[in-house]
Amino acid sequence: MDAQLKTRILNDLKDAMRSGEETRKLVIRQLNAMIKNEEVEARTDGRGGALSDNDILVLIRREIKQHEESLLEARNNNREDIVAEQLAELDILRTYLPKQLSREEIEALARETITEVNATNAKQHGAVMKALQPKVKDIADGKLVNDVVRTLLGS
Repeated sequence: MDAQLKTRILNDLKDAMRSGEETRKLVIRQLNAMIKNEEVEARTDGRGGALSDNDILVLIRREIKQHEESLLEARNNNREDIVAEQLAELDILRTYLPKQLSREEIEALARETITEVNATNAKQHGAVMKALQPKVKDIADGKLVNDVVRTLLGS
């Protein structure tokens, strides 16, 4: 299995330890522990043991979602200290995600897909989304993709 992301995480942990970046070191250690725990679980339930980069990305996205929920709660409770901490940790976690498409790039792909499926109105939104989703999976925010398609189809 592909282990480039795991290697990058381990190298980043070593760098953070050398440089004394406490927040970065903490976040990467937690991420590394999550990966190890998932590998143990995968071995015990018969999935093999080694995680692919995609498996690791699933863990990272789950962790990002938890941090975003904590961030929202901290903002609602006016806890600026926690807000700052969560934002810093989110920035570190997001460095491991694939580069996200810009709105312009999404629009270009959406226009291409609309042409491919011969969509001409808002009623064909579902068909466009179904064809577009595999092209933007993991590299674009789903809500943004949906908004772009709705705008282009005039709904």
